[in-house]
Amino acid sequence: MNQNQNQNKVGNQETQIPKTPQMNERDFVNDMLATEKYMTNSYSTALHEFSNNHLYQEIQGIFDETEKCQRDLYDLMFKHGWYKLEPADQQAIQKSYQQFSRYMQQQSPYNDMNH
Repeated sequence: MNQNQNQNKVGNQETQIPKTPQMNERDFVNDMLATEKYMTNSYSTALHEFSNNHLYQEIQGIFDETEKCQRDLYDLMFKHGWYKLEPADQQAIQKSYQQFSRYMQQQSPYNDMNH
């Protein structure tokens, strides 16, 4: 990453860690974050497919805990400067919003009721 690209990132000062062949704290936290993301996505898919309400409620609770853990790990990585974000381009956001709004208006089943 060149110096100019790094300046366009949003994040905190990076907490320095030893560069060794062994996994370090950042590597472990990053691995846990990736695992939590995978688990959250898997639970989300499962929740859409449960027909048993009791089982749905149980997994919903586990999903909520997993999602909170995922967010806590993200916050930890961001705090230590190990997770950087690119600032959003306002023109791109506005363009996407307009496209989505038009799409939703075209797809709405209630549009036909107004005519």
